[in-house]
This record gives sequence, C-alpha cells and structure tokens, in this order.
Amino acid sequence: MMGNAEWKERGDKVFIGTYNRFPATMVRGQGCKLWDADGKEYVDFLSGIAVCSLGHSHPVVAEAVCQQAATLMHVSNLFYTVPQTELAELLTGHSFADRVFMANSGAEANEAAIKLARIHSGEGKYEIISLFGSFHGRTLATVAATGQPKFHVGFEPLPQGFVHAEFGDTASLEALIGEHTCAIMCEPLQGESGVRPLDVEYLQAIRRLCDKHGILLIFDEVQTGMGRTGTLFAYEQLGVTPDIMTVAKALGNGLPIGTMLTTENIARSLGVGTHASTFGGNPVVAAAAVATMKLMLEPDFLVNVREKGEYLVRKLVEVAARFPELATSVRGRGLLLGLVLTEKGIDSGAEIVGRLFEQGILINFAGNRVLRFIPPLIVDYDEIDFMIEKLAGVLDSLS
Repeated sequence: MMGNAEWKERGDKVFIGTYNRFPATMVRGQGCKLWDADGKEYVDFLSGIAVCSLGHSHPVVAEAVCQQAATLMHVSNLFYTVPQTELAELLTGHSFADRVFMANSGAEANEAAIKLARIHSGEGKYEIISLFGSFHGRTLATVAATGQPKFHVGFEPLPQGFVHAEFGDTASLEALIGEHTCAIMCEPLQGESGVRPLDVEYLQAIRRLCDKHGILLIFDEVQTGMGRTGTLFAYEQLGVTPDIMTVAKALGNGLPIGTMLTTENIARSLGVGTHASTFGGNPVVAAAAVATMKLMLEPDFLVNVREKGEYLVRKLVEVAARFPELATSVRGRGLLLGLVLTEKGIDSGAEIVGRLFEQGILINFAGNRVLRFIPPLIVDYDEIDFMIEKLAGVLDSLS
C-alpha cells in the first residue's frame, strides 16, 4: 500500500498546478472523519468546502447511488427520468420556485441564472450588478461577476456586462443601476471572501431597489443553501424572496450537481434550445440529491443544525475572548461560521490552518481574514469540543 508521499509524487507529475494541496491523499471517509493513505484520522470542519453536509459516505445516500447506478446511469435530457423529476418536485415543493434547470456545479447554475436574467429582461438589458467580495464561480462569465479582482488577473478582457457595488452600501448599488441593468446578483452570506453575512436590512433594501427599477434579484445560494445556515435555504430567514436562486455544493452530498430555480413567469423566457446541459440532472446524481433532501427535511434536522451552530458560536466566542491578540469576533449563520482574526492573527492564519491539519483538524483560511468552519451538518458536540480544544492549543502556542 502506498502512502501520502508516494501518491503526492505521482500526482505532482500529472496534475496542472491549480491547487495548493495539503500533503495528504484522502482514501476513506465516514461521518465527520477522513483517513489518509498513511492511516491518519482527521475531523473534517471543511466538508469538501460545504459539500458533504450529511458527512462522508452517508449510508442512505450511498445506497441510493448504488441502486440507481445499477438501474439507469445516464440518458439524454431528451428524455425524462424518475430521480430528476422527483428532485425537481422536492426543490419546488420546498422553495418559492416553480421551475428548475439542472446543471453540474454552482458555476454552471450561475451561468444559467445570468442567461435567464438577460433573455427575460429583453434587448438592451444585459448588465448584472454584483457586490465586491462576492464569489460566483470560475467560468469566464462567473469570474466577471465575482467581485474580487484577484480572480480576474490573467483572464482579461473579461466578458462585458458585469459591474460591482460596494458591500453593504445601498447608495453605491442604486447608483450603478442604468438602462442596461437586468439584475442584481448576491450571496446572502459571502463565504469565500471571509464569511460576511449581508444584513437583513441591506438585503431588504436590495429587494426594494429591484422592484423599484423593474430588475431581477438573483440569490447565489450555492454555499448557503441546503441547510447550511439553519434553514433549507438562507432566504427563508431573511424576509427576502429572490426571483432566481442557484443551489449546488451540498445538494448531492458529494456528487456534482447544480440547480437554478425560478418562478413560472420568468422560466418561460428559456424556451427549447436556449440552454442545455449534457449531464445536468444525471439519474445517479439526482438520486443522491433526492436522498440528501429527504434526510434534510426530516423532523428536527434543521433545528439541530441551528442548535449546533449556536453552540459552536458560543465556543468560538470563548476562544476569541481568551486570545484577544489573535481573534476579535465570530460571524456567520448556522454552521457557516468564521473566527475573525486580528492583524496579528491574520499574519498567522495560514500557519494556524497548517498546525490544525497536523493535529487532525481540517478548516481553511477564508478571505485572508477569518478561520472558516463549515463542518458536516451532522457534526456532534464532542467533535465540536475536540476541534475547539485543538484550536485553543494552537492559538495558545502563538500567543
């Protein structure tokens, strides 16, 4: 059996170097734990970047995948399939939406949302306003929509039709609305730029601006959706309903799927031939997503997410109070949380993540500002306590 070093050596010879990988080859996962090729155990507070929300290798999801793979693995979207239809019914039955388009990722779902906003708004209405600090994907269009210049470098000129407003500034947002504007696109909580929730009042003001100017509101819930913030979708706790919403990441609990949801009236603008995806809503992936949604919709599941989120917040607040020279506060919703670091702490952010990795805890450093905690939603209190103990030990060693 080869270990981490041997697999790393093999991988480094063949992969394009687009990732700054940890020196571990993960070979097995169960619940909130992973094991690498050397047999080392990790408690996962990253969950594939908010993907494996039911934990790794959930038996119900695994069984759904196996049964579907043995029954029907793929047909063209020129045909209906049972799991795809069941998934669409679940999504529309538990959201504002009437219609669903299925793709393979969050970026693809956002591409669909961009195309829908443009075609629905009519000729001359093509510009989308997003926020600085946002992250909407890695395709050229979604990179252009992303309000972080570091992701633009080297890919200019980017597609036209995207402008960015100051985060939290309603006046800045309204000033950008013009004759070509078709939509405002935002995440209810910015994950990649440092776990930054948008205030409820700000989101409500954005909704009013869209209504006032007759433009669409797109919520990117790729990371915040599927129970991550304590409700199935984040918009449910904000008093704001979008016109279009995108969901991905946790929807398939590890299998690649993205969806774009909207109302009946808006959906009519995407007619036959206007958009498509070869693998979108693939039967195996859709079966995994159906199983995932049914589990998340069970009684008390989301209540438990909220309770564990509140518990993790309290523990992180205690850590911040204990190490004020390194950490200042906690922000986020549900089990999408960030420990905000001081200037001194920021300098050690990557080192903190590295030391926790060495001690068997997986987190990441988001937006060069916060330690981000996005464990599986099934995380238990003992696992939270174990992570907090290790985090405090690392911070103590840096104090």
